[in-house]
Amino acid sequence: MITLLRAEDREHLRHRRSEAWLTFSPTDRSRLLASGFGSLTVFAEGRLPPRTPHREPIREDTEIITYVREGTLCYEDSTGHAGIISAGEFQRMTAGRDVHYSKTNASPTQWAHVFQLWLRPSTVGLEPGHEQKRFSLAERRGIMCVVASPDGQKGSLRIHQDAFLFSAILERGQHVIHELAERRCAWLHIVQGTVHCGETAMGTGDGAGIESEQAVSLTAKEETEVLLLDLSERASAGHGRPPDS
Repeated sequence: MITLLRAEDREHLRHRRSEAWLTFSPTDRSRLLASGFGSLTVFAEGRLPPRTPHREPIREDTEIITYVREGTLCYEDSTGHAGIISAGEFQRMTAGRDVHYSKTNASPTQWAHVFQLWLRPSTVGLEPGHEQKRFSLAERRGIMCVVASPDGQKGSLRIHQDAFLFSAILERGQHVIHELAERRCAWLHIVQGTVHCGETAMGTGDGAGIESEQAVSLTAKEETEVLLLDLSERASAGHGRPPDS
C-alpha cells in the first residue's frame, strides 16, 4: 500500500525570505499524516537566504538528521555545541528535552538548501550528541547508500532508533529495488527529479508512505535524487538489520 503526499500538499511557511515545506503538519490535524509516519515525526525542506538565522525549540527527546544539499549551514545549540555542515554532508544530532537549536546560512552570497528528518528515539533521556559525515555523489550514485542506521553499518551515522536512512542519485532509466523485511515500512521522498515507484509517478517534493509491501521499486525518468527511510512498522526499540540494497 502506498500513501502518496504530493509536494503541493505540504505546508508552506515563509519568514522574511526564508521558506520551508513541511511534509507533516501536527498543528493541522485535518491534513493527511499530520502526526508523521511511524517514528518519523518531521520531514522538512528549507531554503535559507545568505546570512539568515533560524531558531527553534526542541521540546522532547529527538533524533535530528540534517542533510545540506546546497550551501553551508552554521548551527549552534543550547548545550554549547556549534559547527558547520557543508554541501553533501549529513549530521545526526541527539537532542534532549527543551534544547534550543539555531541554524544560519553561513554564506554571504549563496542560498542554502537543507533537509531535516526528526525521529522519536528508541529511549528517552539520551545524552546529547552529534555525528557528521560527508557522502559524496559517487558514493550515492546508482545505489541506495546507507547514511544513517542504528548500528553505524558501512560507516553510516549511528542513530538511536530502528531506522535506516538511504540516499540515492539515479540516472535516467536506472532501476533500483530496496527490499523491505517483514513488519517494516518505508518513507520515500523525491529530493529532485521524477521516478515511478511501482506504478505511481512521483516528482520533486513528493513523498510516500509504503506499507505491507515486499520492496520499494524505483525507476528514474530523469536524473533523480531520493531519500528513503526504512523503519519498523511499530517504531520499536529493536535494532534490526534490513536486507542490503
